[in-house]
This record gives sequence, C-alpha cells and structure tokens, in this order.
Amino acid sequence: MSKNSNIAKLVIYFLGLFILSSCGIQRKTQYLQVKNNSKSEYTNNAAQQDYKLKPKDALFIQISSLDDATATISSNSSATNYPMDPYGASLLSHTIDKEGYLELPVIGKLNVKDKTIGEVTSIIKESLRNVLNQPMVSVKLVNRFVSVLGEVKTPGHFVFSEEKITIFDALGLAGDVTDYGNLKNVILVRNEQDINKRIELNLLSSEILSSPYYFLKPGDIIYVKARKSKFWGFREFPFGTILSAITTTVLVLSYTRNN
Repeated sequence: MSKNSNIAKLVIYFLGLFILSSCGIQRKTQYLQVKNNSKSEYTNNAAQQDYKLKPKDALFIQISSLDDATATISSNSSATNYPMDPYGASLLSHTIDKEGYLELPVIGKLNVKDKTIGEVTSIIKESLRNVLNQPMVSVKLVNRFVSVLGEVKTPGHFVFSEEKITIFDALGLAGDVTDYGNLKNVILVRNEQDINKRIELNLLSSEILSSPYYFLKPGDIIYVKARKSKFWGFREFPFGTILSAITTTVLVLSYTRNN
C-alpha cells in the first residue's frame, strides 16, 4: 500500500472527525432545540401572572384630578418636569416598608404586600374618591432590573421598563452568550419570601418556553457558566486546522512524487 494512500485515508478519517465535531458544537450552542420538529407551541402559565409587590419595592405614584389639592397628596404630581430616567424616578418614589405597607400623605398607610400594580392603583383611587374630584392614579414599579453575569459579552445590571421580560431578553441586554457559555446549565438566582433560590435552566431545550422561570422577575440574577473547553485555552478542538495541515501535506507529497 502506497504512502500517499495511507495519508489519503488519514485525511478521510480526520474529515469524519471534523464533521462529527461540527455537529457537536452546533448542539452545544444552538438555542431552543427540539427532539422532533412536530412540536411548535408551548403553553406558559407564568405569562398570565402579574408581579406581586414585596417589601423594599419602590413605586412611582402620580395622582391627578380636577382639583388643585392633588399636590398635597402626592409629591409626584409635578413629575413631568423631571427627566424620567430610572434614577430620577427613584428620587420621586415611595418605598414599601418591611411590613408591606405603603404610606401616602392624606391617605395614610396601605397594605400592598403581595398585591399587583393594578390592585394598588385601584386601592389608591378608591381611597381618594372622597378627597378629590375624579381622581386619576398612575402607579409604576421603579426597581425593575436584572443582573446578568458570567459568560456573556457585556455582563452588568440592567434596568427595564417592560411589564415582563424573558430570560432571552435579559441575555440580549447583555449582548448574548459568549462562545464559551454553557447554555445547558444557566443559573437563575431568585429571592422569594427572603429565601434565595438557585434554579438550573437548560436553554438548549425548547421546553424552557413552558418553564415557570422563562419570564424573569425584578431582582433576578442570571449566571452563565463557562464550558470546560475554556479551561483548555480554545473554544473547541481545532479539527479544522489539523485537517487543513494534513490536506496541505498530501498535496505537497503528491506534487513531489509526480515531479
């Protein structure tokens, strides 16, 4: 058997390894994979759940009416004169105390723990019916933020204004996962009832779309772990480079033999 024939077989062998490696890389880096192509709809009950307020939440409250007495009830009545960035809104916000009460001038203390923004809006509006003429109330949650850490392009603390964001929205704010990110084992840290919960999420599977943790809550922390390949100093084994070197060697040997 000729030397060139052996080298050709070696090239074919490494070509096969390269193809298999490419398939493996794709499986490790592709979001929302499915075992079969038949399923395309995922029900998520968490999408119907509104955020429930807890102690230390900050609320921006704006009250207006046909009366001039509005200013005595809410210091935020002139908030339109301020730039409404997150910091500006926080300066004009009301914080829920550790017992879950919100204290407002004239109205007094309101128990808002485990209430939604819509419920708090209705409570404040009802409390003002005997004080103001046709009161109008707007309530916004100020402390809407998530933290994204680990193997993402721009880790950090991100403020959002939407009512709900998904884990993919959060990763998008952080510039997406790097080539080293382990999508199969993404850690979500969530504080509920003063208890920190650690949840492992698999973003490679489409089943995440029906997970109760698909939609994030204010204060959530996302941590993307690194894949083992990072500790070897390269993203994946360099089959492409090796194959290119072997192919070049075969061409040089073939040229030398023929000449």
